[in-house]
Amino acid sequence: MKKETLQKRIKIANDIMYYIYTHIDTHIDIEELSIDLDISKFHMQRIFKEAFDKNIYESIKSIRLQKAANLLLTNKYSTISDIASSCGYSSHSSFIKAFSNRFEISPKLWRNGGYKEYSEKIMRQSKKAMQSTANFSRLTPTIVKMPEIEAFYIRNKGYNINIQETWQKLQTLILSNDIKEYKQIALLHDNPVITPLNECQYIACIQTDEKTETLLQRVPKFKISKGVYAKFDLKGHQGDILKFINWVYHEWLINSEYETTIKPSYIIYHKNNFLSDDNEFDMSFYVSIRF
Repeated sequence: MKKETLQKRIKIANDIMYYIYTHIDTHIDIEELSIDLDISKFHMQRIFKEAFDKNIYESIKSIRLQKAANLLLTNKYSTISDIASSCGYSSHSSFIKAFSNRFEISPKLWRNGGYKEYSEKIMRQSKKAMQSTANFSRLTPTIVKMPEIEAFYIRNKGYNINIQETWQKLQTLILSNDIKEYKQIALLHDNPVITPLNECQYIACIQTDEKTETLLQRVPKFKISKGVYAKFDLKGHQGDILKFINWVYHEWLINSEYETTIKPSYIIYHKNNFLSDDNEFDMSFYVSIRF
């Protein structure tokens, strides 16, 4: 396959996935999506399956349930029906059935603490997270209103060590194009403490105003949602991040008066552990909130 053809197919697959995540609270019409992308429904399905090893319908269902599982933890003022609706389910009973099949527990039991065992199994997948001794109990956020951010990105399937290779590719583009002013951002489409790490969609991004046309020839561009976020500033080692995210969702949000939304969390790196020799990071973590 020619390089330009491969890049075009990757862009189409990424555009579909981005659309799913940003419209997960609505009815997603595959036929309309194929028209918008100006390709046949069959061709669109095939490209997506080749890129993500799942068909579009399977991905929509999985993402809806992952988002719902997250909201059930943090949104204590929302009913189960409210959460089901915000994740694109029109039927309460179909949501209950789908959720129970996916997590082997009812939404009610999940909300009442059943998530802890499921999350613990995921945390044990990361040796570095289990070895972390970091404590975040004294960490307090600032509440900020963030603008929409346009960024170039490479999608990485899985929250694992191969993220380093993805960041190295972006770093190669930065260095080879002699880009001086930029930000490194990680978008976490999925909550990695309730989504199996190999299923997480981790997006490595660079935000810059330099040589954008040149970059567009190699990597796609998308927008990170504007909104109100709780911003946490912290430093540490690579294994601390997963433990920190676990604390944000399972302790800070649950004990605060805030709820989260379906908007993904993101990290702005001041020092990127995936590119540093000592595996240390300096970052600002943003989680979407409402009151």
